Amino acid sequence: MQDFMDQAAKNDVVLYDNGKCQFCGANYQRGIFECMENYNNGLAFLDFNDSKNNLFRFLSVDSHALQHPEIHGRWSNHFHLTRLHLILEKKQTWDYNKSPLLSDYLNKYKSNKPNEFLKAPASLNRGKITAKDLTKVTTAEECAQLIIKWAEEVYHSWNSNHGTVSQIAEGFLANY
Repeated sequence: MQDFMDQAAKNDVVLYDNGKCQFCGANYQRGIFECMENYNNGLAFLDFNDSKNNLFRFLSVDSHALQHPEIHGRWSNHFHLTRLHLILEKKQTWDYNKSPLLSDYLNKYKSNKPNEFLKAPASLNRGKITAKDLTKVTTAEECAQLIIKWAEEVYHSWNSNHGTVSQIAEGFLANY
């Protein structure tokens, strides 16, 4: 698996190692490098061994990935935005068994649409809440609520792609 620096190079993206994160705008000293290192720090209040917290893992992973699409493969956007659509709009209860099914469905989908791209919102315009904001919470409940708000902000920032992911979600739901 490629790391984020390899993927950025593949996408012809220069990564900055000083100041705020160039993608989400989180206030760090070493840019995207510190943003990636510290992603999990704000999740410390949540016990991910408890399945009731799985939702927050999925939402936080999707939100972070969609705020940093330049360091992921392009089909990653389809996966994460579709999963947010299924959870936030279709009210699907998500679990670890469904993610590989969505990946399988997307593999079939992309074989028919090999040139499809989702248009990412401009950097710094993908929701104001970032993973760094999670480091300021003081309880598990506060963390969970902030993750939901974060996911909603990120999802809505990608609104020009909602028609596409809605179709993907409908196909997924019809097949699984």
